[in-house]
Amino acid sequence: MFSSHEYQSGLPALTFHESRFGRTLYNVMMNTRIDQAAGRTAALAAGSARPAARRIPSLAGQYLAATKPRIVALLVFTALIGMFLAAPGIPPWRALVFGTLGIWMASSSAAALNQLIDQRIDRIMARTAHRPLVTGTLTTHQVLGFALMLGVASMLVLGLLVNALTALLTFIGLIGYAVIYTAFLKRATPQNIVIGGLAGAIPPLLGWAAVTGMQAPSDWAYGLLLVLIVFAWTPPHFWALAIFRREDYRRACIPMLPVVYGVEYTRWHVLFYTILLVLVSLLPYLTGMSGLLYLGGAAVLGMAYLYYAIRLMRPPDERFAMSAFGYSIVYLIALFGFLLADHWLAAPVIHVGGYVLERIG
Repeated sequence: MFSSHEYQSGLPALTFHESRFGRTLYNVMMNTRIDQAAGRTAALAAGSARPAARRIPSLAGQYLAATKPRIVALLVFTALIGMFLAAPGIPPWRALVFGTLGIWMASSSAAALNQLIDQRIDRIMARTAHRPLVTGTLTTHQVLGFALMLGVASMLVLGLLVNALTALLTFIGLIGYAVIYTAFLKRATPQNIVIGGLAGAIPPLLGWAAVTGMQAPSDWAYGLLLVLIVFAWTPPHFWALAIFRREDYRRACIPMLPVVYGVEYTRWHVLFYTILLVLVSLLPYLTGMSGLLYLGGAAVLGMAYLYYAIRLMRPPDERFAMSAFGYSIVYLIALFGFLLADHWLAAPVIHVGGYVLERIG
């Protein structure tokens, strides 16, 4: 049983006990109605104060913003690394080009559906107040049509030009993120990001499947190992952001971990999952998938991540959570970069098209 307490920022953490959870969430909802009304009033006042010559964003830019391009870019990056790790050299061009395109479109479709489902809470949260559906630059029908078009196109590209298994796995990931996580888990449990994180962790497996079709047991073993790394990375990555943005989630009545259990409890979870991530990141070396170059890079990156997690327990200021969040992105990119560098440097022979490049010395 966890009792309410004061955490570093001086804001009270919500009380949580399983038998009182419904009452607590009800009280939060009742208290936030005033906040929401005040927020709408402030937004109207701010809108009236904006200069008349404000730059109007392009329609194409708004459609792009509806796909969460920075998040999608990170997902596609991990899928690309999966493709390169699955091949001894440069992956076949059809898998590389059409696999990347299909995964990008599916990820963008899922992100657009996420904004469509979340538009009510996006209007309440400061972090999401700029999104196209909130500002009114795109309508619900426009985003829905765009998301469905991207989703159908991605399935056609992957199914017809890559392979059926990649299309199937991608569809499962799309439904997992856009429907199961966004529509249900996000609003149902403080462990939403842990359970729903599997959908966001699947892109490396999609990249691997695009190249190999998962015909060998080792394909599944190594592809799922990459998924496990991203899966373990997701909770400490996201909870750092949730700590900083906890008031946004409280106003929106989303039961994120720091809202329900408090910040101190969430910090301990960030530390625990960071330790788990560091251990999981050693598995590519321990299983023979990667060599010493990767092991050294993973060790250094992991020690730095542990520093952020430990420092977050007693942070120097409120914004340190965002510093930890920022480093988590650098960590994942660098870790997968070390995987690829080790893969290429360790391979004695690299196949590029019809040529064979053999390392000398």
